[in-house]
Amino acid sequence: MTAVTRIRIALIVVGVLVIGLGGIVLLNDVNPARYLGIALWFAGALVIHDGLIAPVVLGVHLLLRRAGRRIPVAVILIVQGALVIAALMTALVVPEILKQGIGSANPTILPLDYAGNLLRFYAGLALVTAASIAVVLLRSRSARRADAPSRSGADAA
Repeated sequence: MTAVTRIRIALIVVGVLVIGLGGIVLLNDVNPARYLGIALWFAGALVIHDGLIAPVVLGVHLLLRRAGRRIPVAVILIVQGALVIAALMTALVVPEILKQGIGSANPTILPLDYAGNLLRFYAGLALVTAASIAVVLLRSRSARRADAPSRSGADAA
């Protein structure tokens, strides 16, 4: 049995144990009247992931790959990671923004500027993504220069 196979088996076992623990907590701590709401939440998460996030990330991947070898794979992975992070944060924050728009009898429930904070998060994510891409491109450029034979060495031969 290879090391990769052992790691896969260990991850599967840990995943099954965590799911089992979640099931136990659900049955012990959650009122059965809330099961339908939880099931609807999971269904919504599945629709958002499979119907929105995954196709967008795949589409961006295909568009970037069509650019050919001009874009390093690391840059594509950084952009995909940023898209996934942005999509997940959006899925977490948009319900708060919508509820804030509807209003609440208790103004202390949603006291923050969620829309503004989400925009600031996007700006920070864009900066980190751009900086990461710049680092990858600079490293690949310097690696190409180091791999290229020097002109004086080529002339001497």
